[in-house]
Amino acid sequence: MCGRFVTSSNPEEIAAYFGAEKPEVELSQNYNVAPTNDIYAVVESPDGTRRLQVFHWGLVPSWAKDTKIGSKMINARSETILEKPAFKPLIKAKRCIVPMDGFFEWKAGEEGGPVTAKGKPAKQPYFIHRLDGEPLAVAGLWAAWRDKEAGPDAPWLHSCTVITTEANGTMSPIHDRMPVILPASQWDKWLDPENNDLVELNGLLVPAPDTILTMHPVSTDVNKVANKGPELIEEIDPAAPPAGTLGI
Repeated sequence: MCGRFVTSSNPEEIAAYFGAEKPEVELSQNYNVAPTNDIYAVVESPDGTRRLQVFHWGLVPSWAKDTKIGSKMINARSETILEKPAFKPLIKAKRCIVPMDGFFEWKAGEEGGPVTAKGKPAKQPYFIHRLDGEPLAVAGLWAAWRDKEAGPDAPWLHSCTVITTEANGTMSPIHDRMPVILPASQWDKWLDPENNDLVELNGLLVPAPDTILTMHPVSTDVNKVANKGPELIEEIDPAAPPAGTLGI
């Protein structure tokens, strides 16, 4: 799954990178974006206008009774996206790109390595990003929901989910899943709301080439969603004793 990522670029840079209009609402830098946070996503209207908009991370389908379901729908598996009732209608016309400056994944702990307070092998977080420093263009789906019981004037909630696929050769030593990263050559096909060729669209949802990503271990401070600063992506030596302890 993809459960944490980084948004450090300003909205003007993101909009320019994707050839989109700037968002009406500006979000703060966030080096530890977590589910239910507000995030940016790129969408395209039928006239070809691209916009960078703010979405709630965690898809809330239009038929949902309330927003609670969103926390369980932060990811959509590419292998079953055409089968799930929450996702199948959206892939035809409500597709988006979620810009990321990188994402985090946790490698399972090993015997003989660091342990948690409960004595279990501790998971090691890694920061994964592009080798060339460019943003990641992650495939997503979006939906619009509002509380029907609140009447016709109730505000709309725009939410989205991140599409995942099996890990490539770079990611597989860390985790068996990764977000779908779209190359620039496929952005037009993915964003075009008039493109309803499900075979073609589903064919885009594949692991990224092994040559575009790199990763390094980072502090377990990223485990706490309250931590949001740039120090979270700094490389560490997992074998070094934690700060404030003696190396004995």
